Amino acid sequence: MTATQNKELKTDQTVRLYRMSMPEHECPWGVRAVNLLNEKDIEFEDHKLTSKEEVEAFKGKHNVSTTPQIFFDDDRIGGYTDLADYFDVDAEKAEYSYTPVVALFSTAALISVAASLGTSGFMGVALSMLASLKLMDLESFAESFEKYDLITQRVKPYGKAFPFLELLLGLGFLSGVAPIVTGVGSLVLGTSGAVSVFKAVYIDKLELNCACVGGNSSAPLGVVSFLENAIMIVMGATLLFSAATSDTAKLETERETALEPERSPLVVFMDD
Repeated sequence: MTATQNKELKTDQTVRLYRMSMPEHECPWGVRAVNLLNEKDIEFEDHKLTSKEEVEAFKGKHNVSTTPQIFFDDDRIGGYTDLADYFDVDAEKAEYSYTPVVALFSTAALISVAASLGTSGFMGVALSMLASLKLMDLESFAESFEKYDLITQRVKPYGKAFPFLELLLGLGFLSGVAPIVTGVGSLVLGTSGAVSVFKAVYIDKLELNCACVGGNSSAPLGVVSFLENAIMIVMGATLLFSAATSDTAKLETERETALEPERSPLVVFMDD
């Protein structure tokens, strides 16, 4: 009896599929799992998680970070990709596109060159544009962002606050107002984002869309997302260094001015 035949026999067990199915979002991976089970003529219980509360409760109960999840009796097979591997079939891949990211950063670069804004100005334009795309559908962004952002997974309001924070950073880079606050903010958001992306992609091996250009984007979570956060870190550090250097130079100038002896006016006496 072959390994494949063994796998087919196991489907006589009770098969349960848990997937996200809400009015505003139908999980595409759950639909793919349904299609694969139907293709294999396997009877299964289709458990739809119809609210965020149900999804979070399910994840907490089974200690998983994503849905869908498939069970054969009490044995958890995993998600759609795991199910495809179980049946030795090629899993469908997500439809990814880097076009939105390339278009946004190219436009930001052209604007900064045309307006002679420099590197800091480019960062300001890019962050402002990214924030505007997120704000177009805040609910969708927060939902997508929560799938991989570590802070949002613990403090949910952060997901909806993030685009506003990003917009403030963009305006800070453009205006030059409060450079210390802008630099620190860029470092914090960039570092937390980089850690979240690294964990999701390289440790948890999740295949997700990046919410960086909005919740409905097809841009993949991966190298580009990590690079975006790395740029924020570098720009934040650069801004802090520039501000510190400027303050130091200013203090030094003031000190030299204070130490410079006061010159008496030159009085010239002329004979009649």
